[in-house]
Amino acid sequence: MYLGIDLGTSEIKTLVIDDAGDILAVSGARLSVQRPQPHYAEQDPQNWWLALEQAIAELRPQLGQRWRQIRAIGLSGQMHGAVLMDSTDKVLRPCILWNDTRSAAECEELTARAPELHSVAGNLAMPGFTAPKLLWVARHEPELFSRVKSVLLPKDYLRWQLCGEKISEMSDAAGTLWLDVAKRDWSDNLLAACGLNRDQMPRLTEGAQPAGRLLAAVAQRWGLQEGITIAGGGGDNAASAVGLGAVDPGDAFISLGTSGVLFAVNDRFRPAPASAVHAFCHALPDRWHQMSVMLTAASSLRWLCELLNVTETVLLADVAAMDETEQLSGPLFLPYLSGERTPHNDPQATGAFYRLTHATGHAALGYSVLEGVAFGIADGLKALQDAGTALESCSLTGGGARSAFWAQLIADTLDLPIVTHQGGEAGGALGAARLGWLADGGDPAEVCRKPAVLRRYLPDARRHHLLQRRLDHFRLLYQQQRDARAAGF
Repeated sequence: MYLGIDLGTSEIKTLVIDDAGDILAVSGARLSVQRPQPHYAEQDPQNWWLALEQAIAELRPQLGQRWRQIRAIGLSGQMHGAVLMDSTDKVLRPCILWNDTRSAAECEELTARAPELHSVAGNLAMPGFTAPKLLWVARHEPELFSRVKSVLLPKDYLRWQLCGEKISEMSDAAGTLWLDVAKRDWSDNLLAACGLNRDQMPRLTEGAQPAGRLLAAVAQRWGLQEGITIAGGGGDNAASAVGLGAVDPGDAFISLGTSGVLFAVNDRFRPAPASAVHAFCHALPDRWHQMSVMLTAASSLRWLCELLNVTETVLLADVAAMDETEQLSGPLFLPYLSGERTPHNDPQATGAFYRLTHATGHAALGYSVLEGVAFGIADGLKALQDAGTALESCSLTGGGARSAFWAQLIADTLDLPIVTHQGGEAGGALGAARLGWLADGGDPAEVCRKPAVLRRYLPDARRHHLLQRRLDHFRLLYQQQRDARAAGF
């Protein structure tokens, strides 16, 4: 059996599969994000470890005596976070997360310092990436920066706790802006532009290769065999791709989690920074991928539910009960609660409801949030298409994939077939377990097969036409917001 660990932003998930690929047990533990100032998003890495211990304690009893049959562990995690450690391996400050937008000025500085950034790293400098965070620390916390001995990504901090080694892999490292993505190696020039060198970076491996062995102390506490393999693993989206079997060119999926991602597999490095499309390494060797990323997706629905003091189940049911006229005449929602990446690269963008009246009810707000996220994904699809990527269909994963209404809305908006899969909500945890299996010698053709189809959502041409008019209005509203900010409002 194989254990997958996925370190998300709002939850850490653990999952066990057997050598038939079946999911046998699942558990999770919630995480919170600290926002001490506007544009800040941080977490204490020690809380990740405590949450993992809690999740393992809940997972282990589900398998009884079979628990000790686990042969390997795979890791998946939120990308771009900066865990800074000193020479004694003490964590120096809370981890600055992927959705932290404080380093906008440092993005401009990095671009000026490293003219080769776009061609080598394959991406625009955006505040969410790791490199601008380190420039921000160097400027605002210089004493602390001078003590930085190691920089780890979030999942690789968990690996260090598990095996005592500082190791990362290509898909996660590609999100730092320090990796030469075509060569799959650290770029000395990009590191130097941030006052760093490769001695401060973890050793690199591929996601399906062994990358450490479980420490005796952890194995004893968890009731596992000492020395079992830990796989390189993957960034959350690359790991999700492995879980969905999206490993060949032309495969694509949408992830509806805290953020929203449209992920397309490539057989070569295809940077398209002009449209704010990400170009990263895949978790498997000799593969790359392009991604459009919106910073607030399913988390916008959770935000609205908390605001209205209603459960997601109730709100989604009320939305589905609306007639089409109510839906298409209601408010529009800009889902930029944390700024936006693709296609705008705009950390100052803010969320907004437009066209509220006394008649606006909670269901209308709920629909506009679901629709606004679908429109954000449509913007991402257009950016990928402008970069030369053509898609014929998309799988859907993440917590938002549980809503049939949302899946159909996305199909109608994008004019693309959408497919959900059995176990698709497992996301990165399933991919992590599969990467553990590969690191234990599993056959990629067997391990990376696509899960059984749960449901297909075919686009409705009439509905697509009606939604396109609202999408045009959605895009106009964003442009008006930009114009207003440029005028000082």
